[in-house]
Amino acid sequence: MKKILILTTGGTIVSKASENGLQPKITGSELLDYISSMTQKYDITCKSIMNLDSSNIQVEEWKKIAHSIYENIDDYDGIIVTHGTDTMAYTASMLSFMLNNLNKPVVLTGSQMPISNMLTDGKINLYTAFAAIDCNIVGVSIAFNRKVIRGCRAVKVRTMGFEAFESVNSPYLAQVYAVGIKKYGDEHECVDQVEPRRTELLDAVSTKVFLLKLIPNTNPEIFDMIQQMGYKGIVIEAFGSGGLHFERRDLIEKIRQVTSNGMVVVACSQCLYETSDFTLYEVGRKLLECGAIPGRDMTTEAAVTKLMWALGQTNDVNEIRKIFATDLAGEVCL
Repeated sequence: MKKILILTTGGTIVSKASENGLQPKITGSELLDYISSMTQKYDITCKSIMNLDSSNIQVEEWKKIAHSIYENIDDYDGIIVTHGTDTMAYTASMLSFMLNNLNKPVVLTGSQMPISNMLTDGKINLYTAFAAIDCNIVGVSIAFNRKVIRGCRAVKVRTMGFEAFESVNSPYLAQVYAVGIKKYGDEHECVDQVEPRRTELLDAVSTKVFLLKLIPNTNPEIFDMIQQMGYKGIVIEAFGSGGLHFERRDLIEKIRQVTSNGMVVVACSQCLYETSDFTLYEVGRKLLECGAIPGRDMTTEAAVTKLMWALGQTNDVNEIRKIFATDLAGEVCL
């Protein structure tokens, strides 16, 4: 019988109706009552570490979740983290970087409807998380709508539908069919190593990272304002495969100035799928010449959290460039 730890953090799955709308109220032990049949198949421990709407989960909560996983990972075959859907992809991405050399399954899940609702998707999502641990899907993943997605490749794409998450630029790790769960190959797995490396907790991060989605007519002075506010890094969502304007409103020159002043600029695409390629057009090449780091096919969530994490490890721009040139947890295809 596998030992599984459930860490609850709040979110819709544990919410109840109130006069102010849905609020996370259900305790960990109450959550376990809704899936009591699982206690016959697994040795389950449930701990509530917070009870928040995921919109309120920020760097302090990321660290608390990471510490809870790190402190317990050796005692369990896998860990399930229940979490609100709105920022789940950010949390999954950050945990992928904070928990280095993770050699056991850590599965995030939640729901679009409270688990107390008879139409809830919460139970099947939890069951999928259990199945992911059964399959020993190592690393951080998200189990949702009968699919298992690599944590740093997940994006929330629907606000109401049960197919809330999609795996962007990366295949699913597993899917549930009528005959059971089918696990796909994973080149990042390390469980077959003779001596798997011990998990490290690297939880130093910087909150001084800004995300800017470009629009036509973006005023270059926005970069001055961002730097004046003390930000150390910025992720730019550029147009298409990697474009931005430099006629009349010259973003290129302004980016050159802020990178010269020590700001780290990572550029990716506004497009959800496929890679950015800043060598393809003149505008993209000009951006690379300014010192911007290409985000390639990373999700916005992964690019933002990786930059936060990288700035927590070092202030050396060259070292950060090396970090972004390295695939740490499956967040980028090289």
